[in-house]
Formats: sequence, C-alpha cells, structure tokens
Amino acid sequence: MKKIKNYLVIDFEATCCDQGSVPREHMEIIEFGCVMVNASDFAVVSEFQSFVRPARHAQLTAFCRSLTTITQQEVDVAPGFKEVVMQFKHWLYQYQDFVFCSWGDYDRKQLQQDCGFHRIANPIGAAHINLKPLMSERFNLSKKLGLGQAIHHAGLEFSGTAHRGIDDARNIARLLPFLFEASAGQ
Repeated sequence: MKKIKNYLVIDFEATCCDQGSVPREHMEIIEFGCVMVNASDFAVVSEFQSFVRPARHAQLTAFCRSLTTITQQEVDVAPGFKEVVMQFKHWLYQYQDFVFCSWGDYDRKQLQQDCGFHRIANPIGAAHINLKPLMSERFNLSKKLGLGQAIHHAGLEFSGTAHRGIDDARNIARLLPFLFEASAGQ
C-alpha cells in the first residue's frame, strides 16, 4: 500500500431549502471548498475554491443564502459545474498519493450525484475517509459531533464563516492532527 502524502479536505455547499422546494436529490453544489494538507506535518499545501452556477435551481432560496452567506450574484456569475470540475482537476492532479477527507459522507455523495446529473466522471478516484466517526472513535465519544462542536472539543476556535465551503474545509484541516497523529485522543 502506498504511503499517503496528502489529505484532500473537501467541503461543498449546495442549493437547499427548509421548505422542501429543493428535494435532496435535486440539491446541487454551489461552492467547492478544498484544502490540500501535507500528511507528514499537517501543513496546508494549497487551496481551491470556486462558486458554481446551479443548473436545476438557479435561484437560491432565502434559507440557502442565509445559511451559506453565498449571494445570488456570486452563483449567477460563476462557471457551471463541468467547468469548475475541469478547474478542480487541473488543481488536484498536481498532487499524488492523497486520500479524500470530509466531515460526514454528504460531500462524497453530493459530488457523485452532481457528476451523474452532468454525465461526467467523478474527478476524485482516491479513497474516502469520513472524519466525523473517526473523531468520535479517537476521543471515545458516544455521539458524532458537528464540525463546530468538534472544533470546540479540540480546544480550537472556529475560524471564518460556518457553512462556507472554504472556511469549513480549512477548519476540518485544522482537526487532522487530532485525528491522525499517533497520540491523537490520548
């Protein structure tokens, strides 16, 4: 087995509604938040961020704009999903021997759903690690924590804006030493 050189930390934001007007299977990624982290010292190597213009629900709901702080104008002028995936692949393929990490399984599933809708191959062929249950295991917790709770449990302060892809990815990256160092959770 190859040694992991990097952790690819991803957090997506997607179209959503608290009134049911955007069904789960119609949600679309509207922000790629990605951080590449060196596995040996947990230093951030690079970042990729892009808004994405949604195809199915072009008009963001008030709930979505409030939750994510992403504006209608930001997605209106953003490239479409296929173009963002091409930009992402150009950034991603500079790195080798990485594993894909996210807080929960949502991001992995959402990317697969969007790739299926747009009829393109998933750009990430790497193994996926769901960090949420790993946090519970490492700290011997009875429940799985949300990202904000996990940050506080680790003795850190949340940095940036919650539910913004790039800020969430940066915060997840800050948890990696607690999850993967030999002494984590001890």
